[in-house]
Order: sequence, then C-alpha cells, then structure tokens
Amino acid sequence: MGFIGMGKQNQGLLNHFMRLKDSEAVAVCDVDTNRRKQARERVEKHVGAQQASGNFKGCEDYNDYQDLLARSDIDAVCIATPDHWHALMSVHAAKAKKDIYCEKPLCQSIKEARRMVQAVRTHKRVFQTGSMQRSSEEFRVACELVRNGIIGPITRVEVAVGGPAKPCDLPEEAMEPGLDWDRWLGPAPKRPYNSTLSPRGVHNHYPAWRNYREYGGGGVTDWGAHHFDIAQWGLGMDQEGPRRILPSQNPESGHGVRMIYQNGVEMIHSDGNGVTFHGKEGKIQVNRGKFAFWLGEKQIASDRKQCKEVEQTYLANAKVRLYRSSDHKQDFLDCVRNRTRPIADVEIGARTVTICHLVNLSYYHGQPMQWNARREQFLQGKGQAEWLDVDHRAPYQWTSSKG
Repeated sequence: MGFIGMGKQNQGLLNHFMRLKDSEAVAVCDVDTNRRKQARERVEKHVGAQQASGNFKGCEDYNDYQDLLARSDIDAVCIATPDHWHALMSVHAAKAKKDIYCEKPLCQSIKEARRMVQAVRTHKRVFQTGSMQRSSEEFRVACELVRNGIIGPITRVEVAVGGPAKPCDLPEEAMEPGLDWDRWLGPAPKRPYNSTLSPRGVHNHYPAWRNYREYGGGGVTDWGAHHFDIAQWGLGMDQEGPRRILPSQNPESGHGVRMIYQNGVEMIHSDGNGVTFHGKEGKIQVNRGKFAFWLGEKQIASDRKQCKEVEQTYLANAKVRLYRSSDHKQDFLDCVRNRTRPIADVEIGARTVTICHLVNLSYYHGQPMQWNARREQFLQGKGQAEWLDVDHRAPYQWTSSKG
C-alpha cells in the first residue's frame, strides 16, 4: 500500500493498516519533507524484523503522489489529504489501477463526487470511503431498528454537526523551507502561506483548513460526512437524497437548514453532535460510544453496552439486516481480495457528501432549493447549476494524471 498525505489522520490510518496482516506499507507521500521522512522512518521501524529477514524491501517517500501511483508494485492507496485534493487523487489512482481507501468527506463538490464514482466504476476499482461509523455496532443497531420499523414510521431526523465553512481570509506568513506550498494548494486557488492551513512538520492536531471553503466544508462536511451518512443509512436512502432544501431561519447560527425527502421525512441540521431518529412510536439517539432508545415515553436503553441485548430482543426476526463490519480497514482489505464492494462504497460516499454540500449551499446562498437526486440537478429556478462544481487551478486538473 501507498499512503498519501501524512498528517494526523493518516498517521493513525498507517498505524492501523500496518497492524493488519493483509497489508504492507511500501510508500508514503507528503508535500512536507519532515512529515514524509517521519512516516517513512515509522514504517521502517515497524517492519524492522521483516527487513532483517529479507521480506521487506524498504519504504520510499515521495513529494508528488503521481510518482507513487506510477509504481506497479502498489495495489492500493490510502488518501488522507485536505479535502480539496481527494477527488483528483482518487480519479488518478483509479486510472492507475489502484484500489482506494479515501478519507471523508469525499470531495469538494457534487460534480467531483460523480466523477469519482465514474472513475472507480470504469476502472473496476474497490473504493472505501472513510465513514467508519458504519463499522461500529451502535450505529448499525440503531439503523437496523429504524429500518425494521421498531420505532414506527420516521417523521424526522436531527443531524447535529458543526456549521458551514467560510472564505479563507488568513494573512500571509513567512514559510520555512521544506514545504511544497504550491502542491499543497493543488487545485485550490493560489494564496499565500499560513500555518493555520498547514502547520510545518509532524503535528498531533487536526489543522483548521477544514474551516475554509477553498479546502473543506466546515463542520457540515467534516462531521456531516459521518452523521448525515448514518441518517442516510437508517432511512435506506444510500442511492437517494432529499427533494427540497429549506434555508435556516437563523443562518448566522450555522444551523437550522431543513431537507425534505420524497416520503415526507424531514432532516434537520441541528447544533451539537450525533443523530436522532424520531418515529411515531419511539426515538433513537446515537453517537460514538453512545446509544439511547425509547418506545413511547419508556426508555429501553441508555448505554452502548445494551446494544447486544436490544438486538437480541427487538431484531431477532428482523427482515432487514445491514452490512456487518467491525473493522473499516479490514473490510476494505477483504474487499480488495474478493473484488466486492465495501461497507462505504464510493457511491455511498458520493451520496452522503452531496447532502453535505446541499446543506452548505443553502447557507452560502440563502434560498430554497429543489433537487432531483437521481439526476443530481436542481429543478429550474430552484438552484444554480454552477453551484455544483469547483474550478481546478492549472496544472492540477483532471487530465494531468501520469496513470
């Protein structure tokens, strides 16, 4: 495997994949010399025993991800760069015949998401979106309860995540040698360096580039790629989306956008963190490590530890059973071997990020929108086609692949 973007997220992913017997890290890539050197040294230290036995041939580090993709001995890549790079790297990786584990949110626009799906399908690649909550028990049980009608017909879903992104207005700072800033910006607009976007060297925090529209989508895409994803899973809408998007009555709060599905279910972007399914006969709240379940006014469960008991009691004869995974990375490797679609296939990631972008577009433009989810188009006069895509700065464009 090759690992692209060696910040905090891919440090963790690299460690996880190196613990799995089915994968071997042979290449790392980052535009910061310190980060890629540290990642390479970590790989070499981890597999030192194998190196001594002659099974490990070393780990190479790269500044340009396309040099990594050009290697014929790499089967799969793990992409964990800032969001504005995900689409281009994934499309180029698919063309280079690599299977892909790509962090969420999938990309920066609705059109980018569709290009990613097309590339993965055209080149017959396995693609796992890093929406790893689907591989956690509490989220699966919550969604199976919803899908099997245990809390009755769903009336609304509250998705609690952070607010939208803002335009980047950071001042210019002096930059130390060792960072390829133009390549960090890549397809995004050219602007001066600021350490808020890319702190130099190895760091143990998530940089704030995600708060700026040029590079991310704020909390709406960052956490929305997790929680809107679970809402979609619970509603059985992995191939669908909302029909109407209604702007917040208090947009300055960064919350309050509402989406209406064809079946009348209302999805609300609310404050906080987590997902709440409201049914006519009960309610389910779920978050990482948290699970609560009511029937009527009676609380059935208040702790994640009760998931198995709830499953045995209420889902023993369930007609709907969801994809079961306990390790998101192992699921990806299993699917690479078996040539099957993983739990968070590229289409699922694309549909989820589309919802996130629709929410952000509502905040950015402040008007009601009507959406054809199957065609991925706004209805005439209810949204603008140019909102669906972002421009890529030359030479970081779709046709620039070496693969």
